[in-house]
Amino acid sequence: MITVQFRRGTPAADTPCILPLAEGAAPPQAVAAAARAARFVGQAGRVLDLPGTPRRILAGIGPERSPLAFETAGAAAVLASGEPAELALAAANLAPEDAAAVAAGVALGAWRFDALRTQGVPRPLRRLTVHAPEPAAVEAAFAPRAAGVAGCLLARDLTAEPANRLTTRAFAERLEALVEEGIEVEVHGRKWLERHGYGALLAVGAGSASPPRLVVLRWRGVLPLAPVAFVGKGIVFDTGGVSIKPAAGMEAMRADMAGAAACAGAMLALARRRSPAPAVAVLAIAENATGARSYRPGDVIRTASRRTVEVIDTDAEGRLVLADALHHAITAFRPRAVLDLATLTGSVVTALGHHRAGLFGTDAALMAATAAAGEAVGEPLWPLPIGERHREDLHSDIADLRQCAPAGSGAAGGRLLPDACHAAAFLREFAGGLPWAHLDIAGVDTAEAAHALGRAGPTGFGARLLDRLVALRFEAEP
Repeated sequence: MITVQFRRGTPAADTPCILPLAEGAAPPQAVAAAARAARFVGQAGRVLDLPGTPRRILAGIGPERSPLAFETAGAAAVLASGEPAELALAAANLAPEDAAAVAAGVALGAWRFDALRTQGVPRPLRRLTVHAPEPAAVEAAFAPRAAGVAGCLLARDLTAEPANRLTTRAFAERLEALVEEGIEVEVHGRKWLERHGYGALLAVGAGSASPPRLVVLRWRGVLPLAPVAFVGKGIVFDTGGVSIKPAAGMEAMRADMAGAAACAGAMLALARRRSPAPAVAVLAIAENATGARSYRPGDVIRTASRRTVEVIDTDAEGRLVLADALHHAITAFRPRAVLDLATLTGSVVTALGHHRAGLFGTDAALMAATAAAGEAVGEPLWPLPIGERHREDLHSDIADLRQCAPAGSGAAGGRLLPDACHAAAFLREFAGGLPWAHLDIAGVDTAEAAHALGRAGPTGFGARLLDRLVALRFEAEP
């Protein structure tokens, strides 16, 4: 994360300066003629870069003037800046909360993953200086936003790592470093999983030379309440197993752990801002590889809950590892509510594209609060159903339930299977009757082009959403 500092006075003439402008507001006199010539009136997402000394970057806020609009303006400005070593923000006419939101947007937009590049590495933006009449007030408003940004950037960093570096062991080691933030970390390896009967997670990870892990992150908070639980799918690479994926596009499966990364990022955010709410994250980490010990279609596996599952497709592995992780979260911590995040199905991408994540659940109030949190941070959701027929489709003749509906069943010869709804119906069986929400973030975990809050690549979707949800719903005693 870039360094953000706060000062009085005006920016230095040799430092490019961001000037946020609301739609319809009068631009500063020094740039009014140039703004008129370019027909720049502060439209949302539009940037006007005016060279000179000083160089001024006008960033449109749009008519809404919401915190997200200010964040988006900051991100757009840094993406258009060419990333000098330093930027300034002229915040004399901004409220402290608005200036803090622009700074957060700059920090999100400045992120890039260059750790593995050795040639042609662009010079990164290193520092943003916010110039405001009351810098202490802006800094105080920025602090909780900075925690959320740090969590989002942790999720992006983890998701960007290739699977030969972020093995299951390496992932767990990266998470163990969160101890320094005051988060308790517990890592359960293969022997522990075998001893306690976590058959679904073990089955998915059986074909890999890198054994599975179940990682628990715990933030105790100060409220004398049960925690809110986050459950994340952490498949460091997904070949599809025996039901192997096509080669085209398989390289993107290094991001199949984005759900777990988002949960870890949310925990970092809670710790950084010292949230009073207790929270726990249970992360199911495995590699779905092919090998002599791989699980097969037709196998019946016994999950940690003791339910048996008939395997139909080894490429529907995410719901299996989540089943064991949900069971652990519920039985070990008796949480107030449970939310799971996963890059789970291509079906949800067919339904919602790359614009929103799918939202399923059993508790209307929890789902509404989750959706509101997503809208507030620019990580929007769309509610989808779990119907009776979706559960009926998972009936098995030889086990408690099937993992998914068989290929070729359903409408149009199986081409129109509602797999996202089937997956949610499957996961609901392991939610223990608690308030539960399931976020299928396939399609929004990465972006192929620059987006509203950053450049192409991992988005960190879910980290800030969960942090905001806790702030909205779980930081006060009922």
